[in-house]
Amino acid sequence: MTTAALGITRSILGQPWHWRRTSAEMGGESLAPDDLVTQLLLARGVARDDLDRQRVPTLRGFMPDPSLFRDMDAAAARLADAVEAREAVTIFGDYDVDGATSAALLVRLLRALDVPVGAYIPDRLMEGYGPSGAALVRIGEAGSRLVVTVDCGAQAFDAIAEAKAAGVEVIVVDHHQCATTLPQAFAVVNPNRLDEEPGAAVHGNLAAVGVAFLLGAALLRTLRARGFFGSRAEPQLIELLDLVALGTVADVARLTGFNRALVTQGLKVMARRGNIGMAALMDAARLTKPPTASDMGFALGPRINAGGRVGKSDLGVRLLTTGDPQEAADIAQELCRLNEERRAIEAAVLDAAIEASVATANAPVAIVAGDGWHPGVIGIVAGRLKEKLHRPAIVIAVDEDGVGKGSGRSISGVDLGAAILAAKETGLLVAGGGHAMAAGLTVERARIDALGAFLNERLAADVERASGDRSLLIDAVLAPRGINPLWCEAIESAGPYGAGWPAPRVATGPVRIVESGVVGTDHLRLIVAGDDGARFKAIAFRSAETELGQTLLHARGSRKLWLAGRAKRDDWGSRPAAELHLEDAAWAE
Repeated sequence: MTTAALGITRSILGQPWHWRRTSAEMGGESLAPDDLVTQLLLARGVARDDLDRQRVPTLRGFMPDPSLFRDMDAAAARLADAVEAREAVTIFGDYDVDGATSAALLVRLLRALDVPVGAYIPDRLMEGYGPSGAALVRIGEAGSRLVVTVDCGAQAFDAIAEAKAAGVEVIVVDHHQCATTLPQAFAVVNPNRLDEEPGAAVHGNLAAVGVAFLLGAALLRTLRARGFFGSRAEPQLIELLDLVALGTVADVARLTGFNRALVTQGLKVMARRGNIGMAALMDAARLTKPPTASDMGFALGPRINAGGRVGKSDLGVRLLTTGDPQEAADIAQELCRLNEERRAIEAAVLDAAIEASVATANAPVAIVAGDGWHPGVIGIVAGRLKEKLHRPAIVIAVDEDGVGKGSGRSISGVDLGAAILAAKETGLLVAGGGHAMAAGLTVERARIDALGAFLNERLAADVERASGDRSLLIDAVLAPRGINPLWCEAIESAGPYGAGWPAPRVATGPVRIVESGVVGTDHLRLIVAGDDGARFKAIAFRSAETELGQTLLHARGSRKLWLAGRAKRDDWGSRPAAELHLEDAAWAE
């Protein structure tokens, strides 16, 4: 039986608070009071005999043998042939951050090997997702008979067949879910192939850039075995880990196992600012300190994404592969401008999607569609809608020809990608695919209702089960005075944090609200005071109009509260402080 943390069985948001892991679940052994990192690791499912490896996640400790993956050796050998022959190669990437970083990694590596290499990123509005036959044939006619698709291609059956007929060889490097059959590519490297061996399938949470990194390692190993580096220096693949870290975090891949090692080491590389484009982007985003995983997810990733969403789709790859500081600065500033434009478009579509979602109030999956919605922001809007409704959400932008481009985001325990793939196989979709937490699709307007009925029936039980398990998981209880920079520094040793490896959530109190107000568009800002005399700032993002926000805005000076959220450093003042990023609250008396 699960014990409610602090006895809270129903918070202001209507959910119980539970300990992430109880003492019994962590082995029942007592821990030294200062052994915080051990407690956090155990609470995230780390086995006791694996604690030492998990404290400092290194590539040596977590990296699999690339040869575990089907077609990896064949892909590496074909690329090695191209290197030795200095054969022209084109990297065909998706227009999001994972695609941009995957493409940039292979471009930079092949350039270092003196291969004539270029990148092709399709235009989101004019070409859509993934490779088309026409594009692949054009690339071949321009002189590149070898194409590597990254973060796309697993479902590009017709396009790759057309390319093969035209004499263009395609290597697919992807992580999206595969069908029972595979495209007619030279090689398909994807840990989510249905025929993948268990040793490789456990790495199905890799972003495409992680798969590209493994391909790079396999390529260098193949060239090393052939004696290619007998008279020349071998490129340092580890210097490209900043790209791997950015793509992994931005694609919301689970930061466990190998992914956690990639991001941990990638952050170190990023802090050295060796990539001119990455450094320019950090400057444009006003990141003056060593970056964190949060910086990649909320500052750098959205700017790279903005090019593919509302601007020129190749801006991200150009930025991350340029050696010209002025070009890098110019592109970084353009991406910042496009990101602001994206914010405005997103706000308008989100308002319309929230209004449309009222009609889906009782459905397991919120599926909303609108004419003229910008397809470049539907993925972000789907994520916002999912957060608001606590269930999977799909947002569909319908064009003037009656064709809808949709993007979906799911909740833990509900495999949306598999459901979309099943819908495609039944003929409901023109195209579709994805992974457990995110998916994309193309659907005719007349089939949107049928798609909704199919998904709701297929996912109803999973959504009900996932929703029934909903609770706020607490790692620790702190006195109000414990919300301080020292705590924030101490918990970093168990990071980096992100999807699948959540930042510690603390409960603190009892506190009284001293000041409250709305800042920015709809963020709630509080100053609270505890019985121990400590005061600190709390902020609840995008919450001013929610039940939580409205309750706290009118709770000043009244009953005492327990607060729950993530403690973060606040460096805006003259001296370091800490604030609580508020997620929930409960009455303390």
